[in-house]
Amino acid sequence: MAISDALLPISARKEDPLLSDESRSDPNAETRRRKRPVKGFFAVSFGLLFIAFYVALIATHDGSRRSNDVKIEDDETATTSSPARLAGVSEKSNDQLWKLSGERNTVAFAWNNSVLSWQRTAFHFQPEQNWMNDPNGPLFYKGWYHFFYQYNPNAAVWGDIVWGHAVSKDLIHWVHLPIAMVADQWYDANGVWTGSATFLDDGSIVMLYTGSTDKSVQVQNLAYPEDLNDPLLLKWVKYSGNPVLVPPPGILPKDFRDPTTAWKTSDGKWRITIGSKINKTGISLVYDTTDFKTYEKHDTLLHKVPNTGMWECVDFYPVSKTAVNGLDTSVNGPDVKHIVKASMDDTRFDHYAVGTYFDSNGTWIPDDPTVDVGMSASLRYDYGKFYASKTFYDQNKGRRILWSWIGESDSEAADVQKGWSSLQGIPRTVVLDTKTGKNLVQWPVEEIESLRLNSKQFDIEVGPGSVVPVDVDSAAQLDIEAEFEIKKESLDKILGDASVVAEAEEFSCQKSGGSTVRGALGPFGFSVLADKSLSEQTPIYFYVAKGKDSKLKTFFCTDTSRSTFANDVVKPIYGSSVPVLKGEKLTMRILVDHSIVEGFAQGGRTCITSRVYPTKAIYGAAKLFVFNNAIDATVTASFKVWQMNSAFIHPYYEEAVRALSRT
Repeated sequence: MAISDALLPISARKEDPLLSDESRSDPNAETRRRKRPVKGFFAVSFGLLFIAFYVALIATHDGSRRSNDVKIEDDETATTSSPARLAGVSEKSNDQLWKLSGERNTVAFAWNNSVLSWQRTAFHFQPEQNWMNDPNGPLFYKGWYHFFYQYNPNAAVWGDIVWGHAVSKDLIHWVHLPIAMVADQWYDANGVWTGSATFLDDGSIVMLYTGSTDKSVQVQNLAYPEDLNDPLLLKWVKYSGNPVLVPPPGILPKDFRDPTTAWKTSDGKWRITIGSKINKTGISLVYDTTDFKTYEKHDTLLHKVPNTGMWECVDFYPVSKTAVNGLDTSVNGPDVKHIVKASMDDTRFDHYAVGTYFDSNGTWIPDDPTVDVGMSASLRYDYGKFYASKTFYDQNKGRRILWSWIGESDSEAADVQKGWSSLQGIPRTVVLDTKTGKNLVQWPVEEIESLRLNSKQFDIEVGPGSVVPVDVDSAAQLDIEAEFEIKKESLDKILGDASVVAEAEEFSCQKSGGSTVRGALGPFGFSVLADKSLSEQTPIYFYVAKGKDSKLKTFFCTDTSRSTFANDVVKPIYGSSVPVLKGEKLTMRILVDHSIVEGFAQGGRTCITSRVYPTKAIYGAAKLFVFNNAIDATVTASFKVWQMNSAFIHPYYEEAVRALSRT
């Protein structure tokens, strides 16, 4: 049970959760504020009422009695019968998909089993069947990487959420284990939702996770391994005093979720942050604890950004300003910056910002307030299909690893037909870009290279308006690393020609019309998962635009608008600008794995993940092309293409797994 201090009301002005930026940036503000006692009849009365509510919440449940009748308490939930919306989270909607695709009144594509079978990935992690979403509590323990995830064991749609569990020696070859935690208590009766793992000083592990109660109230719960001597961590025990945290005053019961990994404060306490909102302001609440059972709530917030809506899956971690290694979550110091990342429930995008953390009062401010978390111009991990991401510190190799949920872009009906939905992106290393100091760089973990088979090297000069087939075998499983260089005479001619339109300030991948719209210096790149006639294709490309100051700005884009003939699929154009420093060639890496394509530009400064569902460019008909659709520029493409092996993710077999654990 949480101590009573965590349940006291948020009083006026000085203890308002939406504190001024002045108080947030003052390292001593928290100390001064906590010395003032809470005064006033209304504050005390409200606090007592809330404690009474909390006691009643605990007392009316015995852990074995759960209600299936969810009371609808607000207008938003009353407008829909969606199980996810009733619980306070988002799920997939056919109506939304067809509205976005502009083909709402047409008949859905007639998928057949051969096409649907091809869509299943070969080296990305996904369950054997059914629905998955958020990554949960990843960690490395006794020689094994552990991955937990939101999972519906009963269907290929959201619902009945439990924690799936898998282990790997290398983050690539996985073995499925039995379900780690199920919804069997009143405090998680409507789902064992997203959570994070923390290693304590003695090497033990605690797991904090959000439970949706039998009344659809979001609460935080504690669990821990039953046997720390078991490297597979097969059995988990829920703390008898759960929930350890309930929504504080001023926070709605469905706006309190996804606790982070804890980090150590300078005075030896553990600190976590939890996502929420007040009205339309996205916030991250801060709590301190010494035992993970009782908590002290901060009057200040870690951070807030108006008009960004509910913050889900908040992440907070340090990055080195000078080194390319990862840092443990508790590391701080003069050579360290801190990242705040939040998943925006309103837009389904993951935004992050680089900034400065104040340990004394648990607050953080961005280096550049114009690109703060969740703003339209702010930075994103990925500009495609990518959500609910979570990092962990891999003490095995001294790196920070990023996981992410990659949802589907097809219809729910198609998911039900194929029997599965969603997967995880290839785990990525995350470091601060020491060359720019303003953004992160992400790169597939080095272990993915163990799947590389035969390769071919190509050096091709590609003239304006050219499309060149690349002679590789089946192109459904590829790893491509490429450099592009625009001929100097082409650049000099365009930069010196006043008649060439300056478009860098207005250009965007999303509104550009895609890879068929020609400019002076682009687009150029690869068309993957293309059929021989290019009637289906997914171009991944650079577009270089001239600015009004005659400087060049580079964009990295993925165009899925012609990726499939299917109509019940969302087919956007993704992308963003990418920093290119003086003397750098344009570089990209592309991982192709059936229905997922992951692109990394300039060493991972800008990343794009997309889901594509070709109907013709499948099996042996899947081809690869390099193209240059620029009007005037000739480019040289130097690239290497590897065929990729399958990861052969195995079902659970106890004796085989335990044999592996002894190796």
